[in-house]
Amino acid sequence: MSACLFCEIVARRAPAQICAEDDETLAFADLAPQAPVHVLVVPKRHIEHFGTLQPQDGELLGRLAQTVQLVAGQAGLAPRGYRVVCNVGSDAGNSVPHLHLHVLGGRRLAWPPG
Repeated sequence: MSACLFCEIVARRAPAQICAEDDETLAFADLAPQAPVHVLVVPKRHIEHFGTLQPQDGELLGRLAQTVQLVAGQAGLAPRGYRVVCNVGSDAGNSVPHLHLHVLGGRRLAWPPG
């Protein structure tokens, strides 16, 4: 089994443009941005996806939300708005099996998204 790309980024064994970090989360620029601002926010601990979260992960979800808010604020997205997306499974477009939130903004985003 190959190593998880996001775990490699967290461990600093793979390159990434880091935007924010705390003890439990890491935020970095998406390599294939879909908006002028496209940042991924991940837990440092490997969790496969949103559907595999456990009841004890509630505090971690709060930390992820705080990191999303920090990233949006740093990028100047908060006044006009931004989108937070969490894809679960291949049908949703998830290509890296490590829980991650997409923070997208910097332009008017269309709806529906896909």
